[in-house]
Amino acid sequence: MKIALVGATGLVGGVMRKVLEERGFGDCEFIPAASAKSVGKKVTFSGKEYNIVSVEDAIAAVPDIAIFSAGSGPSLQYAPLFAKNGTVVVDNSSAWRSDPNIPLVVPEINGDVIASSDKIIANPNCSTIQMVMALAPLHKRYKIKRIVVSTYQSISGTGMKAVNQLMKERAGEPCEKAYPYQIDMNLFPHGGTFEENGYTTEETKLVNETRKILRDPSIQVSATVVRVPVTGGHSEAVNVEFHEEFEMADIYHLLNDMPGVVVQDDPANNLYPMPLFAHEKDEVFVGRIRRDLTQPKTLNLWVVGDNLRKGAATNAVQIAQLVQEKFL
Repeated sequence: MKIALVGATGLVGGVMRKVLEERGFGDCEFIPAASAKSVGKKVTFSGKEYNIVSVEDAIAAVPDIAIFSAGSGPSLQYAPLFAKNGTVVVDNSSAWRSDPNIPLVVPEINGDVIASSDKIIANPNCSTIQMVMALAPLHKRYKIKRIVVSTYQSISGTGMKAVNQLMKERAGEPCEKAYPYQIDMNLFPHGGTFEENGYTTEETKLVNETRKILRDPSIQVSATVVRVPVTGGHSEAVNVEFHEEFEMADIYHLLNDMPGVVVQDDPANNLYPMPLFAHEKDEVFVGRIRRDLTQPKTLNLWVVGDNLRKGAATNAVQIAQLVQEKFL
């Protein structure tokens, strides 16, 4: 088995190396690739030291699978070149997610959409992944009509530069800024770039990707994205209206039975999901589960997940595992 990791030196790339080791890829032939400025640098994988190679060299090595975590630009440029050589690309950027011919996959939900002919597979947005993990079993049973979601997103989703800004601000030291405003002791309703309709690209991703993964274009989604001074995970307040009425006991059963979801919902003992609990874990945590008292067939949930693991690296490696099991 030969695996290339494009973007091996980045924040998510480092987590991907760790998850690949954890999930049985430690003995594979590993090809770490990155931009020209990183070529020749060293990274460690499965106890061995590797030299970073150029993306062109990684393509020439013809890996079985190439996992991308290098941004949309490199994905659009290089993923088709890997695919042309027969390599299956798992892409963590937004480059291919909206393409109707590219599968957008959360393995626990829609892994069956991957065909042997698919050479590029898109990894969804981190916020979308954790939300649909909680909503998929409920949609299957009650059919979702409308979702209103507000996210409280870790600045680690922006990358190491943002994490460094937060830590330097907290220490009272000067720093290079990833955001135009102070992160520490602050939050701002701005994730991605603003579009003409007033929504941001991060908010639009929640709309389009949810519909695609749950295979239901009729689902209405209204999203607000907020960045918060947290490094351990994303949190979401989700209000979901169904076409069918539900019983609360059945909601708990469905969530408890969903692989990869952990219910943390014991308010009497102050037990509810938090980034503090989710940090460096693969599960999605769901709590504050309660009926919306203002209208029928509507539920409130609080959903938390580590955006660098299940929201990015773990889901990508799970896709790679699925491809390996089915086709390689």
